[in-house]
Amino acid sequence: MSTATAVARPGAVLADLLPSPRLSASLGGASTRVRDAALVVGGAALTGLAAQLSVPVPGSPVPVTGQTFAALLVGTALGARRGFLSLALYAAVGVAGVPWFADGASGAGMVSFGYILGMLLASALVGALARRGADRSPLRMAGTMILGEAVIYAVGVPYLALAAHMSASAAIAAGLTPFLIGDALKAVLAMGALPAAWKFAGKR
Repeated sequence: MSTATAVARPGAVLADLLPSPRLSASLGGASTRVRDAALVVGGAALTGLAAQLSVPVPGSPVPVTGQTFAALLVGTALGARRGFLSLALYAAVGVAGVPWFADGASGAGMVSFGYILGMLLASALVGALARRGADRSPLRMAGTMILGEAVIYAVGVPYLALAAHMSASAAIAAGLTPFLIGDALKAVLAMGALPAAWKFAGKR
């Protein structure tokens, strides 16, 4: 499939523009599976790298990191299934001991682990919306990012309250309020970057 055909095809996401590796004809759809596996692994690695961009927030056990933005971009670019699998791989490998959660942490004992669980759901949501064209216009892309972030907080903040033995108001103050400005900036960045990527692809 040509890039122009993929751009015009309803239901396509950015990852669909990437060519599958050329394998022998006898392997059938194996080339697509190889590409999908590489995308899933690459998305997990990108999220892990972005998580190391970490800035502590005074009074909060949750730092500002790049992993939320990376997780939403992975979901949007890969689509719901591959995005979910990518974040599931990221979570599973981190729980198994690879130190690629925020601040080089690993395991499921962190009070902020709920945010990672929220990223799983958010990646599937934004990926499903991207297949409906939400990443092709700035305003829809901004709305998609905001919805994805809302899902992450809907899981992460209650988990923080339970794990850290905080009241609901304290968990909101520590795990939501300090991040709102940064999340707005991420939405602005995404609303420019992804529609621009589609426009560039359409000119190739």
